[in-house]
Amino acid sequence: MNFRKKTIQDIELAGKRLLIRVDYGVELDEKGEVADDSKLRASLPTITQAIDSGASVVLISHMGRPEGRIKPELSLFPIAKRLKKLLDHDVEFVPECTGERAEKAITNLQPGQVVLLENLRFDPREEQNSEEFARELAKNVDYFVQDGFAVCYRAYTSVDAITKVLPSVAGLLVAKEVEALESVFDPYTKRPLILIVGGKSVSEKANIIERAISRADALVLGGPLSTVFLREMGIKTGKSPVDENEIHLVRSLLDKAKQARIERRFMFYVPQDGVVAKMTDKTARTRLVDWSAHTVAEIDAYPKRPAYEDSQVQTNEMILDIGPFTGAFIAGLTQYAGTVVWSGVLGDVEVPSIRGPVGPFSHGSELVIEALTGQFGHSPIRKLIVGDDTAAFVNQRNMTGVFTLVSTGGGASNEILSGRSLVGVEALEDR
Repeated sequence: MNFRKKTIQDIELAGKRLLIRVDYGVELDEKGEVADDSKLRASLPTITQAIDSGASVVLISHMGRPEGRIKPELSLFPIAKRLKKLLDHDVEFVPECTGERAEKAITNLQPGQVVLLENLRFDPREEQNSEEFARELAKNVDYFVQDGFAVCYRAYTSVDAITKVLPSVAGLLVAKEVEALESVFDPYTKRPLILIVGGKSVSEKANIIERAISRADALVLGGPLSTVFLREMGIKTGKSPVDENEIHLVRSLLDKAKQARIERRFMFYVPQDGVVAKMTDKTARTRLVDWSAHTVAEIDAYPKRPAYEDSQVQTNEMILDIGPFTGAFIAGLTQYAGTVVWSGVLGDVEVPSIRGPVGPFSHGSELVIEALTGQFGHSPIRKLIVGDDTAAFVNQRNMTGVFTLVSTGGGASNEILSGRSLVGVEALEDR
């Protein structure tokens, strides 16, 4: 392991009490139960290693944004119930994160036992990076273990201040994610390196796009953020949302991509066709528009050439997914890849389907999954899924195990891919 910080594997665990920061910020269903337990599953290796080594474990996490107030609907109690099943081990829940009951529960812990404290964000001091709150959390424990990768880029009490009052190391999840993501742009990564970048905001992904332009072999854009690029390239985008404040940023990135193509073998690709509709609804009538060839994919028109207007996105239409030509191109491109990093879905995947498992604007993202899992022949050696929406899309299909990494934190992942360090990792002890 090239991870430069101490981990749970570098300390003596037997007989120690560990305060482990995890990320259980998950959604609950209408029954108040965990809707997607992928984040809980991701935390199991660290917890299991601790209890199997004779340590006792105190788990701390947040859920939602209660803004420093107690909100029963954001209690971690349902988490404790689900975690007990996943661990096949008793998990005691304490309905507070500091105070007499929490201290008593921690003091009484025996080797191999696990306790989960209440939502950290019920206390306003969590988001204030309070050393006072940190000292209260640290009572009667020996080590702090940071395993909440998704929160490592925020200077909160359970990320930063806690490391000032306890010896602090990384958990297995944090070490795995940081190591994998930091290696994406290093000279030894498996080539060709292809980045597929989707999502909603150009500014949010600008640094990743810029690094990809300078270091990757190919960069493919999709999703709403690609719409800004298309418009700047002279493509009609109808009423697709475009942030005017991002135009200058897009112009700069396009200039850098043009220069990269001149200087070296680099491919910059934007969607050539797309699925359009007048509204984001499962019942909306959709059209396939090929704006690159000025043709429309309607078999009824064959062999006649459709009117020019039919091959353009109309003023009352939105681009809601990549089209089949673009999807096939991306799928084909990945067959030659050594490493693929996919950050951001390529369409409005949240719109449900009328029939079948695939929604009307999910076909592009589905095609990429099929390509990355080797359904077209070749599977890239390294496949990293980054971003909350992309990870959720993969997790819903129970395909996590076939990827090198399915990141548990979109914001933290973006920071690393942008070339920045994480405050929660930098605060840990060096090896």
